[in-house]
Amino acid sequence: MRERGAEFEDQAAAWAAGRGWRIVRRNYLCKCGEIDIIALDEECLVFIEVRARTNPRFASAAASVDRRKQQKLLRAAATFLRAEPIWGRRACRFDVLAFETRQSKTVTEPLWIRSAFTT
Repeated sequence: MRERGAEFEDQAAAWAAGRGWRIVRRNYLCKCGEIDIIALDEECLVFIEVRARTNPRFASAAASVDRRKQQKLLRAAATFLRAEPIWGRRACRFDVLAFETRQSKTVTEPLWIRSAFTT
């Protein structure tokens, strides 16, 4: 059985591809952490964090990308850029795709936070 998070990542990848972005890598994993999706938006390399919440009692999906998580993403992105020097000279940004959904609802449009944080 697939994890629910993977379903949201699939939806996020389809959302990005639907905007004409090229998916460069999914689930990039290194010792610093994981980047859910790395995509190319024209000439800009976009590191996408996918978050989902089904229970409204907890913090929103977008709010869960706190400073600690941002630092992990920054370190993972730096590791990716060192490992893949072909991408090193491109502009980069960090976007969040947040899915706020109830358990009974399966498809939802994500909240897109472009340039959610900077270095």
